[in-house]
Amino acid sequence: MEDLKTAILDIGSNTIRLVLYSYDKNEGLREFGNIKTVARLRTYILPSSEMSEEGICLLADILNSFKLILADYRVTDVKAAATAAVRQAINNAEIIVRMQEETGLSIDILSEEEEAYYGFVAVANSMNTPSALTIDIGGGSTEITVFKNKKLQKTISFPFGTVSLMQKFVHGTIISTEEREQLRSFVTEQFMSMDWIKEVRLPVIAIGGSARNIAQIHQQQVNYPLSGVHQYEMKLNNLVDLQKQLTQLNFEELKQLDGLSSDRADSIVLALEVFIALMTVVHTNDFQISKKGLREGLIISRVLQGNPQAYDKNNVFDENARRLALTYNRSEKEIKTLVQLVTQFYKECCQSNLLNYEEDDLQLLRRAARVYAIGEYIELDSSSQHTFYLISNQSIDGLSHVERVKLALVASYKNRDYFQRFAQPFETWISKDDLKKLRDFGAMLKFVYALNMTKRNVVKNVAMEKVEDHIQLVISTSERAIAESAQAEKQKKHIERIFKKTVQLVFNEEGRK
Repeated sequence: MEDLKTAILDIGSNTIRLVLYSYDKNEGLREFGNIKTVARLRTYILPSSEMSEEGICLLADILNSFKLILADYRVTDVKAAATAAVRQAINNAEIIVRMQEETGLSIDILSEEEEAYYGFVAVANSMNTPSALTIDIGGGSTEITVFKNKKLQKTISFPFGTVSLMQKFVHGTIISTEEREQLRSFVTEQFMSMDWIKEVRLPVIAIGGSARNIAQIHQQQVNYPLSGVHQYEMKLNNLVDLQKQLTQLNFEELKQLDGLSSDRADSIVLALEVFIALMTVVHTNDFQISKKGLREGLIISRVLQGNPQAYDKNNVFDENARRLALTYNRSEKEIKTLVQLVTQFYKECCQSNLLNYEEDDLQLLRRAARVYAIGEYIELDSSSQHTFYLISNQSIDGLSHVERVKLALVASYKNRDYFQRFAQPFETWISKDDLKKLRDFGAMLKFVYALNMTKRNVVKNVAMEKVEDHIQLVISTSERAIAESAQAEKQKKHIERIFKKTVQLVFNEEGRK
């Protein structure tokens, strides 16, 4: 599959969302439209378990409005999927037929297993956590999976979500203390009924709008210095503290709370209670947020059908880094050269006992080489500032937020002053020793980057030798490298500061005596 332009229509129990995607082999998957309507279809399920005529008409009206949007975007390929509210309605067959007749849209009702599976697909292909338990709490159901080493182990769908829990436990505008205790007791009992959930002691990864809102509220409260909630990490005590704070607010105050969508003001505390109960049963302190869920799982599966190599769940970062570099005009050959040279240089340093070899350190250097100085695409003179901003302020699948900052610090290195300026907001995240290491790696990469000044990929090998009181670097090239030689001489001061020795550069053109 080379190109794809499609829409995912997610008919949930709380919201109905239309998301437009394009896929290109080089650029990857891009979201170019996202429209949400709060429908709360779960509230239209009658005591008889039928969806009411009012609910069916509401669904048809929303789908017809979405069809107009699809026409405006000129998107004709649509995957429409319905989850708990339609699935649980005993007249769902009638609903599907009527939607086909009244809107022209063919809707698939996802089974509980399918809904859980697609959530896992999204998480596995967009996060680097090897083993975890996922939870996707919707309006009418809650899907949980366990995966280990990126292999799905177990799935279950519980027939409750934020909307149905409100209907069952909340009798006013917002939940009371007594109602919260009853709700937590109920969901805890549900989770405890599954032996494979109890004390699995894996991180909990939360999917869906409630999880995203919780992360956004917490980020506002702590004045978080990065953007984005995907792969954001919290602890159990953060959730407990947040739950205590939110229960002190009335409905109007919740609606005005920064980071919280007004349509979730009445349900956010319920979602927190579910997450806290699950973490207690799982016996974990680690809570992560995935911005990618059911819709992304559906579209990723679609892409993989046409191009099985489009994603590698066991190596999430590399493909995203390749696309990021291509976006900012870096050729694959240039990236390959820089990765090769920085690998050689690092190993030479280790063999000369100037550095201690660490696999994680080499991985960081290789990753940073892939995106080093991408800010040049915007402006050469201020490349460092642009590089740091571009990397640190966008979600990069496969990297935690701390890893993203470390990558940005190394890949944007210009000099010590700029490094210190960029690092300052994150000094509580990274130890002084690690900051020094990152600064040294940035300096090394800046020097190695000089070896491909003309982007001709003429430098083929770097060898190091200690000679009395200095270090000699022998740099082998396939052609003359006047520009590379001049730039390397200019930048060698950065590695001389690291090694505290003079560095002598020797350029040898292959075939020339």
